[in-house]
Amino acid sequence: MARPRLWFPRRLSNAALERAQRDYECVINWDDTESSAEEIIAMSASVDGIVPCHSEFFTADVAEKLDSRLKIIANHSVGVDHCDLPALKARGIVVTNTPDVLSDATAEIAMLLMLGAARRAIEGDQMVRGGAWDFWSPSFMVGKQVTGARLGIIGMGRVGRVLAERARGFQMEIHYCNRKRLGPEEEKGAQFHDSPESLLPVADFLSLHCPATPQTTGLMNSTRLSLLPKGAVVVNTARGALIDESALKAAIESGHVAAAGLDCFLSEPGGNPDFAGLPQVFMLPHIGSATVETRDAMGFRALDNVDAFFSGRTPKDLL
Repeated sequence: MARPRLWFPRRLSNAALERAQRDYECVINWDDTESSAEEIIAMSASVDGIVPCHSEFFTADVAEKLDSRLKIIANHSVGVDHCDLPALKARGIVVTNTPDVLSDATAEIAMLLMLGAARRAIEGDQMVRGGAWDFWSPSFMVGKQVTGARLGIIGMGRVGRVLAERARGFQMEIHYCNRKRLGPEEEKGAQFHDSPESLLPVADFLSLHCPATPQTTGLMNSTRLSLLPKGAVVVNTARGALIDESALKAAIESGHVAAAGLDCFLSEPGGNPDFAGLPQVFMLPHIGSATVETRDAMGFRALDNVDAFFSGRTPKDLL
């Protein structure tokens, strides 16, 4: 019996690809370039499964044109906003993701962004690196203290809960907004808010961890940003669509928001050039899960779902 044929439109970790090649016939994009909609549609006629990242878009139009040979899209990501799930389901294509395994790495990046934005890391690094550090006084490079501050988390899923645990090490007071309240064993003393409007006024630091959906797109607009305490810091390691970037820029320029730490943007790759001139914005190129351990785990989780599907079992992460 012929082995199922898988397409990897992006180059995954060496360990994940070694496992895949051991068990499947594989088509691998070793050049690691983005694939167009036309390329995705064309490839679907020659493979049984695709293991894409969030850079490949399966819109309703693409889903309609996929070949009937394609049976599973096993995403190498937690977020699936790049997939039109109803359209793919209508075509009988199974879709999975990779939850759980990237929570620690993403929470680390959230803490890095929070600390870097609060303590003016961009300004300090540029000053020392550029040879411009020639002055000191008690008022020099004063930033915002994280320890003991109030942290607001919107989206208390896996990553949000891990971030809360890390923040407790800084004696932060945890507040969160979620679709439903957590149980006491998961809440661990964090204070629940039933709406962003209730949470935002107490968030000295705000970290976003909810998925991008029609309901959350533009979640942090000018009105909601204005509800934050003056001098708040905004962190986003989830999806760029959650923030109205023009509104955030205006809030920073006005001084209402002191700083921001961003790992994701509306336009990726590339980011938002309007933020480049703002030293208050600490930016990273969407690397929340970029550790060796996590990328291996993501690849293995995607392949676990593929293994289950082709052995006749229900994939663990079926969407």
